Amino acid sequence: MVNIEGLPVRNMSASAAGRIEAPGTNVRAKSGLNKVILDQGWFEFRRQLDYKTAWNGGHLVAVPPHNTSRACPCCGHIAKENRQTQAQFACAECGFEENADLVGAINVLRTGHARLACGDASSIGTSAQEPAEATIRQLAYA
Repeated sequence: MVNIEGLPVRNMSASAAGRIEAPGTNVRAKSGLNKVILDQGWFEFRRQLDYKTAWNGGHLVAVPPHNTSRACPCCGHIAKENRQTQAQFACAECGFEENADLVGAINVLRTGHARLACGDASSIGTSAQEPAEATIRQLAYA
């Protein structure tokens, strides 16, 4: 089982230019971020990961990214104040401190396990493409 954040890549890489009536702000910076997101191929990576896990009999669980980096893995407190910096997580409720990426990974893992245990199939990836090798093997033994 592989758990990932179901990041909305299409929304994250949308143009920041805006319209003539309401032009966007920080267009140059947003354009650079969009280029980095698209160059790294986040969507293609997720598609391939889904395909490979299904091929090997596994599951890819896409967890909604909402509050994964703001929720305390110890007490469950969710607050904007838990992330004072990009790199550090410090719970305002119980005082738990850890690297923010590690806290996010713990929360994604827990949410993925809970979704799989509760049978929430909407977050579990399904590969629409059948591997060619399986078809060839099936034909060879038919």
